[in-house]
Amino acid sequence: MYRFLLTPRWWGINLFVVLAIPFCVFMGTWQLGRFEDRVQSHEQATRQPDPSTRAAKPLDELLPVDKVTSGRPAIATGTYADQFLVPGRELDERRGFYVLSLLRTEGGKALPVVRGWLPGTAGSVPVPAAPQGEVTVTGDLQASENIHSDGVDTRGGLPAGQLGMISAASLVNLVDYDVYDAWVTLPEAEAGGALKPVPAAAPQGSGLDLKAFQNLGYTGEWFVFAGFVLFMWFRLVRREAEAVRDVALGLVPEGEEAQEGEKADAGVAGAEGATAVPAPETTKAAQGS
Repeated sequence: MYRFLLTPRWWGINLFVVLAIPFCVFMGTWQLGRFEDRVQSHEQATRQPDPSTRAAKPLDELLPVDKVTSGRPAIATGTYADQFLVPGRELDERRGFYVLSLLRTEGGKALPVVRGWLPGTAGSVPVPAAPQGEVTVTGDLQASENIHSDGVDTRGGLPAGQLGMISAASLVNLVDYDVYDAWVTLPEAEAGGALKPVPAAAPQGSGLDLKAFQNLGYTGEWFVFAGFVLFMWFRLVRREAEAVRDVALGLVPEGEEAQEGEKADAGVAGAEGATAVPAPETTKAAQGS
């Protein structure tokens, strides 16, 4: 009854099933592994002490910024140079802007320092000047922002002296000296207290964000696909076996489907012939005219 499984048509179906199911299982397992990695990273981050409570270290010892060094207090010494405003940043559910000053270190390279936050619109609010002379700052280390960071403005066209994204890539065309691929935010307000400290953000990929749950959803989808392929294969096999059984019991004459196909082809050919050959009456009428 199941000899039809050895026919060329079923060889193709069987090959597809044999390849599709392991592929779906592999992709589902891979997505599940991605979800478990994100969960593990989140658990490790919650078990570790607050980075800002650790002992401060020189900036160069904490670079490059990663999940371990992000948020760690970094020490840098230099003099403030250029200053920029970073608009469209929220703090305590209020809209305002960051005040970012570049600290030129002894080596000439500059470290972006977010001195604080001010409410209002950038450019219309007075900004306290940066301290003069050589200063030593201790700020929470942060990785350069990218287009996926919160509050980043990638539209461009900002007024002079304003910056949409805090990163070395966005500063390279605005200053004529090298900039560290990192920045720090001061945890305490400067003298005067006009600027509010900006809390350090958690490193990207260390929490259970939307991507983690997307991985979990994709896991379920791939396993469902595998089950659907197997279900459809069993259904096709069952239908084919029932058809073979019906032919063997004489319920359906063998070759009936082929005969019906021939009749259908003959009907189509007849219809085409009727269209191509004019009726006798039409021919006589044409001759008479």
